[in-house]
Amino acid sequence: MPLLIVASLLSVSGIAQAASTENYQLIPAGSIDSVLSAGRGLSNLPVKINAFYLRTQPVTTAEFFAFTKTHPEWEKASIPSIFADESYLSQIPDSGPDASQAETPVTQVSWFAAQAYCESEGGRLPSWYEWEYVAAADETHADARKDPKWRAKILSWYSQPGSSSPAKVGGVANYYGIRDMHGLIWEWVDDFNALLVSADSRNQGDPDQLQYCGAGAISLQDRDNFAVLMRVALLSAMNGANTTRQLGFRCAKTLTQEKP
Repeated sequence: MPLLIVASLLSVSGIAQAASTENYQLIPAGSIDSVLSAGRGLSNLPVKINAFYLRTQPVTTAEFFAFTKTHPEWEKASIPSIFADESYLSQIPDSGPDASQAETPVTQVSWFAAQAYCESEGGRLPSWYEWEYVAAADETHADARKDPKWRAKILSWYSQPGSSSPAKVGGVANYYGIRDMHGLIWEWVDDFNALLVSADSRNQGDPDQLQYCGAGAISLQDRDNFAVLMRVALLSAMNGANTTRQLGFRCAKTLTQEKP
């Protein structure tokens, strides 16, 4: 494929909307004892998180379909195989999502397509640490990971088969005002391919099956937080063109500092 075509698909510069923070929530700066800290040689030190904006809900099927209409290079009939596998957007009819699909989170979307969508909003995919930082919160606490009842509630969703379509977005907001971090879908992060599972495990079978295997064998700290370790197992075994029935995304925006 000509490099010019590759470059044009990977960048939406010139067509990105103004960096509005509508539908985004400001996440304050802080730190997190990440499940990845030990594996990345950080001696279990807390990871510093700078303030940033995060979409309050995952991107919906209707929103992503509208994006493909204004950026037809990301339609399922047009996207090159290097950027998405054959299951890309397979759940959306060519005429668009029906009423039952419109407010469900978009899935069967590749990392490349998710990144392009976020760039069209003047944003990006969140980093793993940013996602983990916000996902640690329950409705009233910034970090609820040591609460056994909260962990059990999350694990009850992870134990369910992923064959059914996701429900609509709009769950209960957590401490930061962010919805659906758990209990709805899995989510792409920007640095998914820098997580700890060996790349040798990639492309081994159906990506949808990865969410039910192997997380318990990962050598990471805080093994009690099994739900998050399953996310690490899935994402680290993916490549950027993979899609699954339960994997969607939300966007983040860097907090720009005003000059004095």
